[in-house]
Amino acid sequence: MLMIASEPQQRPSTADAPEPQATHPVVQMTGISVEFPGVKALDNVDFRLFPGEIHALMGENGAGKSTLIKALTGVNSLSGGSITVNGTSTRFNGPANAREHGISTVYQEVNLCTNLTVAENIMLGNEPRRFGGLDWRSMRRQATVFLKRMGLNIDPGSSLGSHSLAVQQLVAISRAMVVDAKVLILDEPTSSLDTDEVQQLFTVMRQLRQDGVAILFVSHFLDQIYAVSDRITILRNGKLVQERFTRELPQRELVSLMIAGTSDAQVGQAVARNTNNSRAEDAKPLLQAVGLGRKGAVQPFNLDLYAGEVIGMAGLLGSGRTELARLLYGADKADEGTIQLGGAKTKLRTPRQALGHKIAYTSEDRKGEGVVGDLSVAENIILGLQAARGWTRPLPATKASQIVDAYIKALGVRPANPNALLKNLSGGNQQKVLLARWLATAPKLLILDEPTRGIDIGAKTEIMNLVSELAEQGMSLVFISAELEEVLRLSDRIVVMRDHAKVAELPRTPDVDVPRLIEIIATGEETK
Repeated sequence: MLMIASEPQQRPSTADAPEPQATHPVVQMTGISVEFPGVKALDNVDFRLFPGEIHALMGENGAGKSTLIKALTGVNSLSGGSITVNGTSTRFNGPANAREHGISTVYQEVNLCTNLTVAENIMLGNEPRRFGGLDWRSMRRQATVFLKRMGLNIDPGSSLGSHSLAVQQLVAISRAMVVDAKVLILDEPTSSLDTDEVQQLFTVMRQLRQDGVAILFVSHFLDQIYAVSDRITILRNGKLVQERFTRELPQRELVSLMIAGTSDAQVGQAVARNTNNSRAEDAKPLLQAVGLGRKGAVQPFNLDLYAGEVIGMAGLLGSGRTELARLLYGADKADEGTIQLGGAKTKLRTPRQALGHKIAYTSEDRKGEGVVGDLSVAENIILGLQAARGWTRPLPATKASQIVDAYIKALGVRPANPNALLKNLSGGNQQKVLLARWLATAPKLLILDEPTRGIDIGAKTEIMNLVSELAEQGMSLVFISAELEEVLRLSDRIVVMRDHAKVAELPRTPDVDVPRLIEIIATGEETK
């Protein structure tokens, strides 16, 4: 029986999962809750980690993976729950304190000093000393021991920056093992590695597991999870969904458990739009991507975008949805393929060039790449229009005021105060302001990356209805969402992404439903 976190009366328990061979967990987290202002990031989550296992932590953006790791290592304070390490109740005051107790974390971005030697990085904070100074010979000798454990035969006296990213990742793990770590947390360690480098890392992980180290592994690559992990814990919307043995959890079921659907009750008055499959045969694409790709980000793909259509993009976190959108917008530079606008080849090297061609983009990272919290609502709305005009041609104050007032009213921004600081508005109203920013530029193509994430149901319904209205008015839209029901509700065509590649493009028809999309996401194959 599936244990869905949206039904609190059936709260999942790790006791329902098969027991590993080890009797006692090295880490036991019980009833963990973490709250931020207005947000419950973790809600009564249980998690356990046993010696000598590789345990994958899975979930989409906002599921709570990073928050759970930070709760364990003392970065985030708990609002509820308890943590035991080796049977002792513990709360760390930060990563350094956690490391002292045998819990080390290696992050996606290697947090080492590339200007120092390999040995200096490995022994950083644990340098051997002699006669009041550093014992360089002993440092290199000790570093060599840890390097050999990683299967690395490199000069400990060489500069870290002279080595590949994969080697740097292994050096970071070597440093973690200097303190005789019993728990190793690997947070997206493979995101920048090629296939051979991933296998090298997996060899090391398996050896550490054999040595009794407990490894918490975070990755968005399904094939990698199944290649190396023993168990999987799935989080969704800050809640525990299930803990399962990897060998007993089919990929399709894992995808289904990770993706949060949106029920008819949740979307309120949002209405599924009529598809535009009756487009005229002689219609010309507004934009054509031909063999467009970027190494390490998106495999070459073809895509036609037409006026008045909504193209939905489905796929898990890390599937390449955002990377594809950024190529269409010029935020990232393609290293192969072409873009044609109105039938003419066009180079989009920067977002400003895209704006000049009436292409707008709202990032999934609303806080980091969208909201300018210390500016007013009005200043945030005119930001995109002013960028398109250039900073040497300031928008007249009267015209700016008219635009701001019109969009506050049209989108129902609350409070309807153009002078309010954007950081003081709710997430839904911040999202409306960001939409207003780009709508003010009168785009022909609007790319929306997770526009409904983290907002209340009412705001979500309003934004979904707005997408439909804009398409009816002739705008072309790309709509990216992890919620498959939203994608199906709004889209004329659906692009499915998996492992940085476009694996399917489907018209929205009655036989295209959530189970079919999940099957494609899980297998990478389109089945009839």
